[in-house]
Amino acid sequence: MLSSYGKTEGRLSGNVIMTGNVLVNGKKRKLGYGGVAYVTQENTLLGTLTVRETLTYSAHLRLPGSMTREEIEGIVQGTIMEMGLQDCADRLIGNWHLRGISGGEKKRLSIALEILIRPQLLFLDEPTSGLDSASAFFVIQTLKNIAHDGRTVISSIHQPSSEVFALFDDLFLLSNGEVVYFGEAKMAVEFFAEAGFPCPSRRNPSDHFLRCINSDFDHVTATLMGSQRSSPRHQEIQISSDSLANLPTAEIKAVLVKKYRFSNYAARAKARIREISATKGIEAKRKRESQANWSKQLSILTQRSFTNMWRDLGYYWVRIGIYIALSICVGTIFFDVGRSYTAILARGACGGFISGFMTFMSIGGFPSFIEELKVFYKERLNGHYGVGIYILSNFLSSFPYLTVMSVATVSITFYMVKFRPEFSHFVYACLDLTSSIAAVESCMMTIASLVPNFLMGVIVGAGYIGILMMTSGFFRLLPELPKVFWRYPVSYINYGAWGLQGAYKNDMIGIEFDPLVPGNPKLKGEFVLSTMLGIDLHHSKWWDLVAVVVILIAFRLLFYAILKFKERTMPVFHKLYAQRTIKHLKKRPSFRNSSPFPSFRKSSPFPSTRHQTLHSLSSQEGLNSPIH
Repeated sequence: MLSSYGKTEGRLSGNVIMTGNVLVNGKKRKLGYGGVAYVTQENTLLGTLTVRETLTYSAHLRLPGSMTREEIEGIVQGTIMEMGLQDCADRLIGNWHLRGISGGEKKRLSIALEILIRPQLLFLDEPTSGLDSASAFFVIQTLKNIAHDGRTVISSIHQPSSEVFALFDDLFLLSNGEVVYFGEAKMAVEFFAEAGFPCPSRRNPSDHFLRCINSDFDHVTATLMGSQRSSPRHQEIQISSDSLANLPTAEIKAVLVKKYRFSNYAARAKARIREISATKGIEAKRKRESQANWSKQLSILTQRSFTNMWRDLGYYWVRIGIYIALSICVGTIFFDVGRSYTAILARGACGGFISGFMTFMSIGGFPSFIEELKVFYKERLNGHYGVGIYILSNFLSSFPYLTVMSVATVSITFYMVKFRPEFSHFVYACLDLTSSIAAVESCMMTIASLVPNFLMGVIVGAGYIGILMMTSGFFRLLPELPKVFWRYPVSYINYGAWGLQGAYKNDMIGIEFDPLVPGNPKLKGEFVLSTMLGIDLHHSKWWDLVAVVVILIAFRLLFYAILKFKERTMPVFHKLYAQRTIKHLKKRPSFRNSSPFPSFRKSSPFPSTRHQTLHSLSSQEGLNSPIH
């Protein structure tokens, strides 16, 4: 196993610049799906699923559709055994309200997800971060077994213990982009000793290596010594007869870099690279993005998403409970509102509350949207499935819950308020509210794709829906809205305006209200709608419902377009940004002096020490210093 860098192609942050080429067996190629897998430092998992369910769903998404269920279950069980997850296979992963597996088990599960398809290369970004010593040892031992099973494992590592370090096959030490050592891990101690910096017998080798090549220790020591200038201990530390005692870390690193450059380790590495590059016929097999057909992927993703929504209380169940409680409140406040003249205003207020505030509460699902999107982004980068399949499966899995919310709300309010007794009107009210809530959910998912931060997303979503509520025709009648912008086009692309118009028509067309003055003719519902509520009667309520559905579909298409746009154009923008940044950096002398890239660096063998305070390594480590 090779301990090295922690990011693979396509995983860098937007403000990070990457240069160079990626060569596999001496061939320049992209790190695509199937042949290469990447385990992130963060465990991005659905906490409502068990370990076995997580692996099973992933296997069905990625393994060939021609495989039988028994064959897939066999692969899943074998992976569970290989990663030592038998004891927690049927336990939930855990989330904010469900107790789950430990951090080490989550990390092993993340690795298990990537080795399901037996990749040739496995990259890991600091797999032991946040784990205790026993869990870290178990994870690295598992990776060692994977490597010895014929696969190449490349991992960055965060301050490994001596037991973990002893498991490494190969070690790659980098400091500011310069190679300090590349070779067998067990030979690194000997290399440092040959360079004049032997590791003390009772010190962890990895800690010693970091002390020698990480200039951050100089800054820490300078700060500590500055606060202890009057201490006798400080005076004792400064006294040393060793000729190298006052060397700063930068110079120690320079000695090591130069030593490695002309060592047998570097010669062997270069010879091996030339040998691989010159070998013909070695071509890494590339798999297409996924071997499962789209219909199977759609079915599996829908099942997984439905299960996640069923078990996550915060996704829909809490909202369903609040919807029912608010519906009872609305029903009791507007109970048997009747058809008197004052009932006109009451019916309008009740309809406005249901169409406005009831749909507004859909922003409560935003945290769950964010968590689900994180899983999608990870799986999409690994090529598990397409954007369209994800969006469609999300809608199909959420639709039953939206229907339950809408039917429960309408069932309570419709008959307590006594809107209309006909069943067809009840059905329309359910369809209207379901479509409106689905439109808001689609709107919030679109916002989540643009603002993937919980607090910012809720603020943006609440502000946007608040604007739609103001232009829906309840707070101010639609004909009275300012024609520029608010009436055209905002009210026409407002799901709330169409939904409220349909709800009013569904309730009032065909009924009569008492007049303001007793004895006058009764007021027809059509008259009330057109003169008092500003509703256009030139089209039926079904066209209003169609308009809501069209807006719902438009939000989903916009969500799809945003995800595809980010996927296809962000690498281009990042490349242009990197080229522009490098061009500016080349003009800065300080960068040319200290750059890790040889083409940018001047002839000086030492990096810039502009921001480094020169203090001895021995002053950092006292009597145990390797150069004392």
